[in-house]
Amino acid sequence: MNSKYLFESQRLGFRNWKESDIIPFAKMNSDLEVMQYFPQPLSREETIRFINRIQSHFEKWDFGLWAVEEKESKKFIGFIGFNYADFKSSFTPCMEIGWRLDRKYWNLGFASEGARLCIEKGFEEINLKEIYSFTSVLNTKSENVMIKIGMKKVMEFEHPKLEKENRLCKHVLYKIACE
Repeated sequence: MNSKYLFESQRLGFRNWKESDIIPFAKMNSDLEVMQYFPQPLSREETIRFINRIQSHFEKWDFGLWAVEEKESKKFIGFIGFNYADFKSSFTPCMEIGWRLDRKYWNLGFASEGARLCIEKGFEEINLKEIYSFTSVLNTKSENVMIKIGMKKVMEFEHPKLEKENRLCKHVLYKIACE
């Protein structure tokens, strides 16, 4: 195993965030296609605040949304990992698994590969009992990842942080439980 990674899959290295991730992550977060299922793209400043929230999550929980590199190219490609979701809903608070990858790395199986490894780590090392994932009903690509990694659909819900008229308000909720 490469010592620069905290853990790794066949093609992906999971690591702590670095200062050098800011520029490619900000570029990714400003990409309209990458951000089409989020309320709006993020500015560089918003991206830095987001990374700071990710770091705070790590400080509190010792795990979170890991920076991910493609091992072959050693390029930062996005994040995969866990986030504590505590907005007001029938299933929260909960630990959510999520991913956001640069679109150059879509449709290559990276999200599924990385999320499977995170779920394994979540159950075996972090001792999570259940893991949730959710997205807008419009985001069928992410929903397909949820299915591929063994999650089961629980329900659809209106995200409480979005206006009911917002095209993204209606969400799907998936869950996987430790066996």
